[in-house]
Amino acid sequence: MTAAILEIPVTRFGDKGAPFLSARRVAELLGVTLSELAGLIGVARNTLAAKAGARKVDAALSPVVRILSMAGEMAGDEQRAALWFKHQPIPGWAGKTAYDLVHEGKADKVLAYLEAVRSGVYA
Repeated sequence: MTAAILEIPVTRFGDKGAPFLSARRVAELLGVTLSELAGLIGVARNTLAAKAGARKVDAALSPVVRILSMAGEMAGDEQRAALWFKHQPIPGWAGKTAYDLVHEGKADKVLAYLEAVRSGVYA
């Protein structure tokens, strides 16, 4: 990926002046606690709190931020994207939401679905 692609999510999902994604910012947007976010992305709660700038946290948060960014572009804003992420079942996944699929380690499937929708496949 190019730096330009990563620049937008870091700006929107990072703390001022920090080059890393902010777990706190993502948790606030989704309306979850840091513990819930840690469970969602598969890292220990202490990792989010003690090492907020660690590469491991960035790598774990990156798929969620990419999903929220793409959904935000399509929905019009971050709040709608967060609501979709947590509550809207994705067709073909037995009523599972993007949140459920990310929790199961299937963020790539959510990204593929969003890319297909953006391309008009499910329109």
